[in-house]
Amino acid sequence: MTGTLEETQVRAMFDRIAGLYDRMNTVMTVGLHHQWRRRAADLAALGPGNRALDVATGTGDLAIALAERVGGDGEVVAVDFSERMLELARAKANGLPIRLQIANALALPFGDDEFDAATVGFGARNFSDLDRGLREMVRVVRPGGRVVVLEITTPHRAPLSTFFGLWFDRAVPALGRAAGDPEAYSYLPSSVRRFPPAQELAAVMWRSGLADIRYLLTAGGIIALHVGVRR
Repeated sequence: MTGTLEETQVRAMFDRIAGLYDRMNTVMTVGLHHQWRRRAADLAALGPGNRALDVATGTGDLAIALAERVGGDGEVVAVDFSERMLELARAKANGLPIRLQIANALALPFGDDEFDAATVGFGARNFSDLDRGLREMVRVVRPGGRVVVLEITTPHRAPLSTFFGLWFDRAVPALGRAAGDPEAYSYLPSSVRRFPPAQELAAVMWRSGLADIRYLLTAGGIIALHVGVRR
């Protein structure tokens, strides 16, 4: 299975694995994915009363981190194209200022300049057209607002590159087989490998209308957090 599935196939895959998604994330990251999402929310630089958009929200963990920052006077709109993922996110977001809805990241159903920030956590690599998806995120953010991308990236220096290859090419698919969905967790490594490295992603973000782009690598270079300001 390649990392370039048709959009309908990717949507069906995420509907199928929704019930496993949180547990697999915890196992694959030793629970660190929550910390990375909190860092992404910090980079969005939101305050009380702000309005934020979380794209490809999955089960809503990054949206929840954003909601903690905007408070009761603010709003987080969280979108995904998987209805099953959103069902799980709704259960988590109960009582928080989060509005969840079905939407395609490549054609966001919002007007220009509606949000103070937009984020995507571990979802950009699933965009069938990365440039278009990022342009959409930029479009709906006001000038001066931020766009944040949290994503897995491929390290190229040993020993981490060796570990990464063993983990993502062998261990993760094995976990998927044990969980009953080998196809989905073979897709994950291939989707990571086709995603642009940190410096190239920064260039894509610039092309999409962002300035003051910076990024940081964490977890030994496996996780990249990018932030840019809407021009």
